[in-house]
Amino acid sequence: MEYLWAFITGGIICVIGQLLLDGTKLTAPRILVIFVVSGVVLQALHLYEPLVDLAGNGATVPLPGFGYNLAKGAMEGAKKGFLEAVTGPITSTAAGVGIAITFGYIVSLIFTPKSPKR
Repeated sequence: MEYLWAFITGGIICVIGQLLLDGTKLTAPRILVIFVVSGVVLQALHLYEPLVDLAGNGATVPLPGFGYNLAKGAMEGAKKGFLEAVTGPITSTAAGVGIAITFGYIVSLIFTPKSPKR
């Protein structure tokens, strides 16, 4: 059942993104920001944690999950003090950001981008 809920939840998030791309004039970067901010807001309202408990990686891997991790780290850090509140989001998302940077660098070494023809 865990796989089913992860698939359904991740799929719904992707469908929402596709509907925003197709049905509005929003650009992809703006939609990405909307997703991250929505994850932060939903976690601040304590609404995203139950979704994570239900769907697992189906809720934490997409962009709202990144916002959720940022907010969760800040909320946990705020309980400990000011410095931890500032560094909490960084430590909670460090592994994902580090992996993204590493693989992005490796891909940039392997492939050569093509300039758009005008």
